[in-house]
Amino acid sequence: MQLSNWCDVARPGRVYLEGQYARLEPLSARHKLDLFESARAPGADDRFRYLSENVPSDEADIQAWVEKAAASEDPLFFAVIDLRTGKAHGRQALMRIDTAKGVVEIGNILWGPTIARPRISTEAVYLAARYVFDQLGYRRFEWKCNNLNEPSKRAAERFGFSFEGIFRQHMVVKGANRDTAWFAMTDADWPLIKPSYAAWLSPDNFDDSGQQRTKLNTTLRAT
Repeated sequence: MQLSNWCDVARPGRVYLEGQYARLEPLSARHKLDLFESARAPGADDRFRYLSENVPSDEADIQAWVEKAAASEDPLFFAVIDLRTGKAHGRQALMRIDTAKGVVEIGNILWGPTIARPRISTEAVYLAARYVFDQLGYRRFEWKCNNLNEPSKRAAERFGFSFEGIFRQHMVVKGANRDTAWFAMTDADWPLIKPSYAAWLSPDNFDDSGQQRTKLNTTLRAT
C-alpha cells in the first residue's frame, strides 16, 4: 500500500492533557513526593515486578529517578494527576518515538493504587491515544509488556490494543529473560475505538457509588 501523502510527524511535546477525571502533565521535581508515596503504597512489589527499576527505598532514590526521568526526551514522562485530589499518584511515558514512521509506544506505566481505579487509568490511556492520533497524526500506537505480566496483557486488550505476537528472548530485565508480548492500535482502528472510550468515560455511565453501568468494550469496534 503506497502512502503518497505521508510525511514525518512531530515529536510529542511536554504538554498538559486534561480530561474529566485525570490530567497528564510533564513530569517534574514537584511530583517527587506524590510519586514516592504512591510507589511505596501497599502492593509495591507487585507493581514493580515487571518494571526495570525497583521500589524506591527512600526519598533520595525517587529524587534521582525523577531528575533523570524529567530530563529524558525518550521516554517522555508524564505524571498522571487525579483531578479529585490534585496529586500525582502515577506516571506513564511516550517512548520509542519514531517520527519518520509515525510510531510511538505507551510504556513505563506505574499507576498507584489510588488511581488504578478504572476511570483514572482508562482516561490516562485515552488522553495519550487522542494526543498521538488526533493531534500529532501518528499511524501506530504500541503497548508492550513482559509476557508473564497477565494483568498488563488484559489491560492492553481492554484498552483496544490488538495482540500481535511474542518477541522471544527480547530483553534481559533485572537479570531475567523477558519474552515481550506485543500489542498495537493503528490510525485506522482509532476512529472505531474512540467512541467506546467517550461513552464509557461519560459521567452517565457511573452510578452514585462510582460503579460502571456498562463495561468498556473496544474489541468489537477494533475489528
